[in-house]
Amino acid sequence: MNATASSLPSLRQLQAPIAGMTCGSCVGRVEKALRAVPGVDSVSVNLATESARVAFTDAVSPAEIEQAIRAAGYTLVSEEIALRLQGMNCGSCVGRIEKALKAVPGVLEASVNLATEQARVRVVAGTEVSALIDAVERAGYAAALADSAQADVEPADVAAAGDTHIAASANAAATSPVARETRHLLIAALLTAPLIAPMLALPFGQHWMLPGWLQFALATPVQFWLGARFYRAAWGALRARSGNMDLLVALGTSAGYGLSLYHLLRGDSAALYFETSAAIVTLILLGRWLEARAKRQTTAAIRALQALRPASARVLRDGVEHEVAIAQLRVGDHVVVRPGERIAADGRIVEGRTHADESLITGESLPVARGEGDRVTGGAVNGEGRIVVETLAVGAESALARIIRLVEDAQARKAPIQHLVDRVSAVFVPVVIALAVLTLLGWGLSTGDWNRAILNAVAVLVIACPCALGLATPTAIMAGTGVAARHGILIKDAQALELAHRIERVAFDKTGTLTEGKPVLSESIAIDGDRDALLRAAAALQSGSEHPLAKAVLSAFDGGAVPAATSVRAVPGRGLRGEVEGRSLLLGSTRMLEEAGADLSPLRAQAQALRERGHSLSWLAWQDGAAPRVLGLLAFADTPRPDAKAAIERLHAMGLRTAMISGDHAGAAQAIAAQLGIDDVRADVLPEHKAEAVAEFAREGRVAMVGDGVNDAPALAAADVGIAMGSGTDVAMQAAGITLMRAQLGLIADAIAISRRTTGKIRQNLFWAFGYNIVGIVLAMLGLLDPVVAAAAMAFSSVSVLANTLLLRRWRPA
Repeated sequence: MNATASSLPSLRQLQAPIAGMTCGSCVGRVEKALRAVPGVDSVSVNLATESARVAFTDAVSPAEIEQAIRAAGYTLVSEEIALRLQGMNCGSCVGRIEKALKAVPGVLEASVNLATEQARVRVVAGTEVSALIDAVERAGYAAALADSAQADVEPADVAAAGDTHIAASANAAATSPVARETRHLLIAALLTAPLIAPMLALPFGQHWMLPGWLQFALATPVQFWLGARFYRAAWGALRARSGNMDLLVALGTSAGYGLSLYHLLRGDSAALYFETSAAIVTLILLGRWLEARAKRQTTAAIRALQALRPASARVLRDGVEHEVAIAQLRVGDHVVVRPGERIAADGRIVEGRTHADESLITGESLPVARGEGDRVTGGAVNGEGRIVVETLAVGAESALARIIRLVEDAQARKAPIQHLVDRVSAVFVPVVIALAVLTLLGWGLSTGDWNRAILNAVAVLVIACPCALGLATPTAIMAGTGVAARHGILIKDAQALELAHRIERVAFDKTGTLTEGKPVLSESIAIDGDRDALLRAAAALQSGSEHPLAKAVLSAFDGGAVPAATSVRAVPGRGLRGEVEGRSLLLGSTRMLEEAGADLSPLRAQAQALRERGHSLSWLAWQDGAAPRVLGLLAFADTPRPDAKAAIERLHAMGLRTAMISGDHAGAAQAIAAQLGIDDVRADVLPEHKAEAVAEFAREGRVAMVGDGVNDAPALAAADVGIAMGSGTDVAMQAAGITLMRAQLGLIADAIAISRRTTGKIRQNLFWAFGYNIVGIVLAMLGLLDPVVAAAAMAFSSVSVLANTLLLRRWRPA
C-alpha cells in the first residue's frame, strides 16, 4: 500500500496496512480509535484488504495514527529504509533533511546521522523509496538507497564530496570524491598562496603586494569555481527556506570578494580583501578534507569487520572441490578451508582439527581449538589444519553479518543528547546571520567605517561552526561502538551506550551467567534406600529435557536403559509431571510439592542441611491418592565461573553495587553470593517475576541486568541497560542493549568503562563546540578577529572535535 497525498489541499491521506484484524468488530474498533484522534477528518477501514484510509490535517502526525491503532490492539505494518546522503556538512543540514522526510506521507519516523551520512526512515509498508529521495533532493541534497552495493562506499568518501549531485557511475573511478577533493584543495592552495604571501611578509618590512587585477584573477576561480559548492548548497538551503553552514560561508566570502571588487573598480587598490575571501575558501576546504580523513578513521571498525568476508569458497561436490562466489553458498554445503584461510561461513566441522583465530569477531586474543562437531564462525582464520565445514548459516543470517548489522545500527542511531544538539543546530544559522547583521550595523553606524564593519560581519559569519556541534555526538558514538566491537562488546543502540555510564547497580541471573550452568548431582536420598530406583524414575521423566538439572540426572544415572515416560508435561518454574511404569510421578521444586500437598517432613531436615550448603533441590513424589507421597530427594551443586569473583570485585571498584536474581531457593543463592561477594540477593524468583525484581532495583537507581536465557529476556528488556552473554540465546541477545561476544564476565566492567569513556568524549566535544562558537562569535562581533583567522579557527574546530574523538580508538579493556 502506498502513502499518497490527499486530493484536498488542507488534508493529507494515508493508506495504512493493519495487521491483526479478523472480523467486523475489529473494523469498528480501529475506526473508533482513529476517529478519536484530534485532527482526523475521515476514516475508512477495509477488512478484506486489511488496511485503513485516513484523511487528516497537518496537526496530526502519522506516528499519532500508528499510536491510536496500537492502542486499539492492532499493528500498523511498517518497514525501515536506509538512505545514503550527500551534501550534508553541519547540524542544520540534519534538521532540514529530517523535516523534509517527515513531510512525506507515510513516514512515521526519520533520523539523520551526520557522521555516517545516512538516514533511517520508518515508513508505512509500501511507501515508495522514490518519494523519500525526491523529498531529500527538494531540500537541496542527494540521496540513494543504502543497499548492499552501496554499503561498500565509505561514508567519509561521500562526506568529502560536499556536492549536491551524485556523480555518474561511469565517471566514478576517474573522479572519486577523495581524489577530487585533494585536487581542488591543492589548486586552491596554489592560487591563494600568492595572495596571502604579501600579508605574511608585511611584519618583516617586505611589501610584495600584487597588482589589483592580478589579485582579482587569482581570487575569482577560488571564489566561484572551487567555492561553487558553497553557493549550490546555500541556494538549496534558501529554496528549502532554511540555512546551513554553506550559506554562512557564501555570504561571508561574497561580502569580502564584493567589497574588494567594488574598491578595485573605483581604483582604490589599497582597500582590497581578495586574499581574505580566497583564504577563507581554501581554509574551509582544508578543514573539510581533514574532517573527511578523520571521519573515515571512525568507521575503521566496520571496514575491518567487512574485510573478514572472503570473496569465494571451495565447495565439495561429488568429492571434487569447486570454487564458488560467497553469495552462491547454501546451507548444508561442505566447504574446504585450508590453513591460513578465512572460514567462509558459519558452520560445523565435519572433518579435521585446527585452531581458529576469532579475535576480530569475539575479541578473544588467543586461537581456539576446534575439532569435529565443533561450531566455527565465518570470518575466523583457520590455523594449522585443513578442515571441512558444513555450512549452517549464510548471508545475512551469519554471525558476522549480524555483528556488522548491530554495529551499523548502533552507529546510525542517535543518542538522546543528540536531539538537543539538533534543535540548537536548527536555529543556529538564522541566529548567526542576525548577529552578523547586528555587527555590520553596529560598527558601521557607530564608527562610520563600513569597510571595517563588513569585515567584522564577515568574521562573525565564518567563525560560526555548526559542524562541530553536529559531529560531536555521532562521531563519538561511532568510535565508541567500533572499538567496543573490536574487543567483543556489541552495543546495539546509542541509548544503551549513553545510559550505561549512569548505571548504579548490576543485577545478574545466577545459572549460566554467574555459574558454569552445568550443575552436577551431588546427593540423592531415597526414602526406601533404593537410590538406583530413584535415579531411574527421575531419569525417565527427564530423558527428553535439555534443562541443566535434567542433564545432571541423566549423567549420574548409569543403571542401564531408561524406561519410557508418558504424558510428560512441564509445570513452568516448578518441575515436571508424567507417568513412568504405570505410576504418576512429580519431579520438581519444594514449592511444587508443597502446592500439591505432599508431606516433606521425612526428608525436611536433610533438605534444610543441603539447602544451607548451597545445593539446589528437586523432589520426586508419587501421586498416590489425594496427596503425593515423597519417594526421594535430589541435590545439585553448581560452581561459579572462574572469573566471576574478579568481575564482581571490578564492578565494586568502579563504585557499583551488585545483585543476583535467581529462581533457586535462598540457601543456594546466598551460598553463591557469599562466595562472590554480591551485595543483594533475590531468590525463589519465578521467570515471569524477574522483570519485577529488576523494576524493584530500578526504583533505587539505574540498573543493568546480565543474563543469557530465554527466561531472562523480559528482565533484560525491563532494565535500563540489558547485557546478554554471547553464549546465551538469540532471544536474550535481541532483548539486550549490549551483547558480550565471549562468555567472560570481565567484559561487563569493560562495557561500562567504554560507555563512561565515550560519554566523557561526547561531553568534551560538546563543551568545545559550544564554547568555541560562543567565544568566537563574541570576539568577532567585538572586532577582535580577522576574517582569515576566523576562517582558520572555524575550519579546524571540527577537526579538533574529531581528533578528540579518535583518542577513543586507543581504548583497551582492563
